[in-house]
Amino acid sequence: MSNNEILKKLRVALHLRDDQIIEILKLVDFTISKTELAAFFRAEEHTNYKPLGDQILRNFLNGLVIHMRGPLAPKQKPADAPEDSKDPQ
Repeated sequence: MSNNEILKKLRVALHLRDDQIIEILKLVDFTISKTELAAFFRAEEHTNYKPLGDQILRNFLNGLVIHMRGPLAPKQKPADAPEDSKDPQ
């Protein structure tokens, strides 16, 4: 299964519009135009078809995690964790 097919199936399964996919990609600081995005959804035989690269799919999936779950909260140190200070001796 190609990356294009994966993106198409996720788009249908999650009922995403093109503008929503663009916003999801912006969550991970990846910018793409509607025209570029439309090229990924075309049939392979179409003259304007463009294969979807791994980087774009990876960024979309990372953005989708943020979109669905929200941004990752900063890690907090446990209260009983030792400080990272060096011994002054």
